[in-house]
Amino acid sequence: MKYTTKIVVDKPIVEVTKKINSVDNMKHWQEGLISVEHISGTPGEFGAKMKLKYDFGNRKMELIETVTKNELPKKLYLTYSTKGIHNIQQNYFQSIGESQTEWISKSEFQPTTFFMRAMLFFMPNAFKKQSLKYMTNFKNFVEHGTSVNYATT
Repeated sequence: MKYTTKIVVDKPIVEVTKKINSVDNMKHWQEGLISVEHISGTPGEFGAKMKLKYDFGNRKMELIETVTKNELPKKLYLTYSTKGIHNIQQNYFQSIGESQTEWISKSEFQPTTFFMRAMLFFMPNAFKKQSLKYMTNFKNFVEHGTSVNYATT
């Protein structure tokens, strides 16, 4: 399954891409994120890997994030792998004037199990909704300092 999501952040591209490329900021816009562990490579650079752990109440998830291209402030490509699914994400950033940034995210989900293939088929909007939620959380964090990590606000 492939889809594209977009959002405009009311901050300059340099500020937006600096914040999106910071591991320390992830907890403020990725709801459910409980830990980040560096595995290999230079953080933020091609080939770098991190283990991300999430807790969504009744569902826990662990993913491996790999940087596949970092040409910020214009592009950031990442892959996420977990049991049952592989996610390829291409993020593009474009200045709109001096004070706004358009973030376009192209996502491709590749199921590796029958269960995840069924989830993608029957619930594609759940994946799109989650992507847009994280983008909106990021926008709110960058523009207003609003964090989804209530322990740190």
